Amino acid sequence: MILSATEGLGARLQALMTYDASSPLIFSSGLFLFLFAGFLLVYSAFRRAPAARIVYVILFSLYFYYKSSGIYFLLLLFAATSDYWIAKGIHAARMQRTRRWLVVLSVAVNLGMLGYFKYTNFLIDISHQLFGQGFLQFQNIFLPVGISFFVFQSMSYTIDIYRRQLRPLNNWTDYLFYLSFFPQLVAGPIVRARDFIPQIRQNPVIITREMFGAGVFLILTGLFKKAIISDYISLNFVDRIFDEPLLYSGFECLAGIYGYALQIYCDFSGYSDMAIGIALLLGFRFPKNFDAPYKSATITEFWRRWHISLSTWLRDYLYISLGGNRKGRLRTYGNLLVTMLLGGLWHGAAIRFILWGALHGAALALHKVWMAVVPGAKATGSEMHWWSRALGIFFTFNLVCLGWLMFRAETMQTVSLMLHQIVYNFNAAMIPQVLAGYAPVFVLIGAGYALHMLPGSVDSLARRAVTHAPVVLQVVMAAAMIWCVMQIKSSDIQPFIYFQF
Repeated sequence: MILSATEGLGARLQALMTYDASSPLIFSSGLFLFLFAGFLLVYSAFRRAPAARIVYVILFSLYFYYKSSGIYFLLLLFAATSDYWIAKGIHAARMQRTRRWLVVLSVAVNLGMLGYFKYTNFLIDISHQLFGQGFLQFQNIFLPVGISFFVFQSMSYTIDIYRRQLRPLNNWTDYLFYLSFFPQLVAGPIVRARDFIPQIRQNPVIITREMFGAGVFLILTGLFKKAIISDYISLNFVDRIFDEPLLYSGFECLAGIYGYALQIYCDFSGYSDMAIGIALLLGFRFPKNFDAPYKSATITEFWRRWHISLSTWLRDYLYISLGGNRKGRLRTYGNLLVTMLLGGLWHGAAIRFILWGALHGAALALHKVWMAVVPGAKATGSEMHWWSRALGIFFTFNLVCLGWLMFRAETMQTVSLMLHQIVYNFNAAMIPQVLAGYAPVFVLIGAGYALHMLPGSVDSLARRAVTHAPVVLQVVMAAAMIWCVMQIKSSDIQPFIYFQF
């Protein structure tokens, strides 16, 4: 009887540990919008009660994370507890050696947790290829959603305290609030503690008309990018090309790569827009995470515009720690390469991510060389003549798309097949037929790129128009956007691409 009970408990634990994240709360889903509306009603009652508000938001955030990763929400609690106490120890320690060992402990705990869940399967696959199936008896490890984001966020807190750029929090719930805050929890942006912590105990919560309107605008644009552009071109074109490239002409393969470049931008920046917008509706400000990256005229500029919170994190906590540009040109080039290789590994344990990181690292180093040896070479397009900027945008965009090919393809064989089709089987005669057959897809791709390339002043004008519109009109616009999403969405929930990282 005891054995039977033990087996039953073991089965229940196994079920929890193999949670398949089949019902995550996706920002673009009707379930989330419904729950968030109810959440806001209760949240508004805690405007002048910081302690109750913090606990309420933490509980909702933990539920939000549980819906994507099940029992692994305990990892979030562990990271919050571990770094909260380590940070207090770093601050209290008198000896530099003790401080150093404590920050090393924090980094080791965080990277150990990240390494186990993110790279164990990679090591298992390598061992099976080298020594045969069954050499390692581990089961495949579940990857908790967003672990890369909250691990990096937590590490930045202890490192900033070690560098004496920040004082530790005196309340564990405040730190858990910072680490678990649901808008940015599973896919960023990676928010620095020194930017976010001063906002936690504001009393009362101040949500200006400007913040509310900007939040509505960002949520609507994020929904448009994710649910209308990204999901549609993914399901109806891009996924088909990458799944069976030999069935398609070189033109279709090239269009698939360009389509994926737009898909991943709209998917990820759409999430960031919604995260920033939701935070604004709650009275919090997040940093900008994307700034029209495909307008970049150099690869250096691209990384100042793409996933800004990650690129600045890698710069401040990895590149500068390696020596940055302070130890000569060769060391600078090596530091760039190492930083981007590790940035590639951050995205996933696969050869394609390592090659993607190597491509960007080499490109950044070569751009440094170019600026050192070519008089008048510039770092960004705003400093160039219009014609050189146009050439730079064309070259940089296609270089980035080559990287996206490796990033998206499941295997390097897929990369090889798609490049072969583009070079040897382009079949230009089929272009009119392909355009006609996938007319809605190409209309959305064209519209997406056209909107992306509009001057920033147009975006600012649209934001001001929505921000200063009457609340009734904002509600009508939100309802219209939701109606459009419901008209073209598939029956299945499409998770955000960066949930897997």
